[in-house]
Amino acid sequence: MADDEMWDVTDVQGTPTGTFHRRGDGPLPAGSFHIVASVCVVASTGRVLVSRRAEGKDYPLAWEFPAGSALRGESSRRGAARELDEEVGISVLPDELVRVGRVVEERALFDLWTVRLDEEPSVVVDPEEVLDAEWVDLDEVRRRWQAGVFATPWNARFTQLWASLEQAVRAEP
Repeated sequence: MADDEMWDVTDVQGTPTGTFHRRGDGPLPAGSFHIVASVCVVASTGRVLVSRRAEGKDYPLAWEFPAGSALRGESSRRGAARELDEEVGISVLPDELVRVGRVVEERALFDLWTVRLDEEPSVVVDPEEVLDAEWVDLDEVRRRWQAGVFATPWNARFTQLWASLEQAVRAEP
């Protein structure tokens, strides 16, 4: 995460307004948003990949699905694929991602995507972003969420998207 990271500012529908925001320059104006995208990787085993945030990040040592902000000129889908590759070393094509849903947060539009893989690929974490990653079943994700060990923003995200996520993960490929 670089301090010179630039985001497109969008309206509540996710349409770029033509203005930009530099990460770290304070909050976006009221009624303005940026895109945050996350990927739930679903292996053919039925397990999903969760990552544990590095100590130096907000919500240190909390669990999440790999996630981050879409950069200037980048779609949610492309941002999600890029973050997945940067954080855990798994490369997928943006077109392989299927959107589970969107949560409107205070200053962000959070998109959750899934991608199905034929295996549980080995993970190579970026130590500045991710401490560790594990393949777990969805029931374990729920247990961790309910135990309060997922990063705080995931509470509202899971509350709104859990049923859709569960359907997407448990669906036959």
